[in-house]
Amino acid sequence: MEVIVAKTAGFCFGVRRAIEEVYRQIEEGEKPIYTYGPIIHNEEVIRELAEKGVRILNSEEELSSVREGTVIIRSHGVSRHIYERLQQTSLHVVDATCPFVKKIHRIVDEKSSQGKAIVVIGNDGHPEVEGIKGWCQGSVTVIGSEEEAQAFHSDPDTPLAIVSQTTFNYKKFDKLVEIILKMRYDTVDVMCTICSATEERQSEAREIAGRADCMIVIGGTHSSNTRKLFEICKTECANTYYIQTLKDLDIRLLPSMGCVGITAGASTPNNLIEEVSKHVRNEF
Repeated sequence: MEVIVAKTAGFCFGVRRAIEEVYRQIEEGEKPIYTYGPIIHNEEVIRELAEKGVRILNSEEELSSVREGTVIIRSHGVSRHIYERLQQTSLHVVDATCPFVKKIHRIVDEKSSQGKAIVVIGNDGHPEVEGIKGWCQGSVTVIGSEEEAQAFHSDPDTPLAIVSQTTFNYKKFDKLVEIILKMRYDTVDVMCTICSATEERQSEAREIAGRADCMIVIGGTHSSNTRKLFEICKTECANTYYIQTLKDLDIRLLPSMGCVGITAGASTPNNLIEEVSKHVRNEF
């Protein structure tokens, strides 16, 4: 049995930065400590932080009831309204928004202020996308499927600017942009804002899955980037399994011979990846 663990599996720069900031605030910050929304999409990490006293604020209403302590903005970012609301409080506010997400906020703010309609290629309802929408000053549309791209219509006299969720599927982004461009004859400002770490992670997962007899994808159930990794791997390798922790892995489904590939989403701690890979090697 050969076991291949993707080199790009696990915490990306933005997630690691956010987690390190939370732990720094646990050690040094003003108590109590809150995050505005889950700091990352990994239930195991959130549970561990909860055990250390970190609480989650899920709405502006919950924020209004907080009178003291530290509020950390999650790695996915927040809308301009929430950001400004936080700045108006007497709370200690720490911005752990991923720098690549902040860059998108600046882009849509600038482009929309120029009168351009914004299209976000991504998953509507995802906290990163909701935050991006909240920095647009005018029309904004979220497109996440070919059907939505084909149904998209905009005023031909209004210039268009397209950005992407940082963790979106790179090939799917190209396909959706191609559909939109075929419907527009004027100049469209296209900016692929998928972060380089996402592209590298997806490319490596695709390559490993293409030669593996079985593929294991590790990540939180609410992790958008992990779901996309699963979709990519499933296309290349029919025997692809999505797990959150080792307890979700049914070792009986793995081949006794051949090659097992392992990758993980950007919010998956290294210790979980090591635990799964070690278990698979020990079993075979």
